[in-house]
Amino acid sequence: MRIGSVPIPGVTVLAPLAGITNLPFRLLVKEQGCGLVCSEMISANGLHHGSPKTVRLMESVPEEKPLSVQIFGADPDIMAEAARMVAASGADILDINFGCSVRKVVKTGAGAALMRRPEESERMLRAVRAAIDIPLTIKIRSGWDASGEGALTIARLAEECGVDAVAVHPRTAAQGFGGSADWTLIRRVKEAVSIPVIGNGDIETPEDALRMLETTGCDRVMVGRAAIGYPWIFSRIEAAVAGRPVPEVTPAMRIAAMARYLDDSIRAIGEDHACRMMRSRLGWFAKGLPHAGRFRASLHHLSSRAEALERIEGYGALLSAS
Repeated sequence: MRIGSVPIPGVTVLAPLAGITNLPFRLLVKEQGCGLVCSEMISANGLHHGSPKTVRLMESVPEEKPLSVQIFGADPDIMAEAARMVAASGADILDINFGCSVRKVVKTGAGAALMRRPEESERMLRAVRAAIDIPLTIKIRSGWDASGEGALTIARLAEECGVDAVAVHPRTAAQGFGGSADWTLIRRVKEAVSIPVIGNGDIETPEDALRMLETTGCDRVMVGRAAIGYPWIFSRIEAAVAGRPVPEVTPAMRIAAMARYLDDSIRAIGEDHACRMMRSRLGWFAKGLPHAGRFRASLHHLSSRAEALERIEGYGALLSAS
């Protein structure tokens, strides 16, 4: 499959996750065969005002390509300006968030709020499309009710405006991440447009991914929360779809991923900031393993790389002895 001019290998796409899908996380995912990785959502207003913290969110390395960068906002001119900045940063694809239902985003007219204002959405999409040459995608929800009509309206509108692909998370704005994703809507969107459709929602296992592909006809599957602390979900899905044996994930692999994530994070944001972040994040990789609670408790006051490695290696030794 291609999104515009960009070929997307494999069948998997990383969903943008606020505060999570930074460069170190994306590198772990890419190493596991994810076809397309995506940044966390970036404020177009922050880019417009030159916020150094916001601009840093676009940082990338060649090893993670192809890369999609997602922005959110509502003002057509500011979104077009932010889109040009994303393209200039070297991103392969620009994605626009039409799905975030967090109140502070929605009240600005961005995210899922765009799905109930098609005319304003059209002006914004046309402004962004005219501003950049790289492929343009959007990520949508069902809309503001369970009928799915909002998703169909926006998907058709997006295609008319020159959008190159649409990702569908079939939950309503009110659902957030609760309840179940209505995969039948992914099929309805796929039947309504000719551009590629990426399915998202409730993929936790390779079997889930196979079932989504088979039942919805979507072109790719997008995985978000299931990848937190478990980047191997991508290699396992890719193997299942290709008919290869699905690889097992060993405790040793988790320990190695923790050390890799730690060092990549230190390179990206510095030792002090990274170690404070690792106090909660290293525990992600221990989910479901013996003594996970004990390990998480040992991370509460991390302050250096040496200390973090000591905790990681100690936990590895504990697992080996179990």
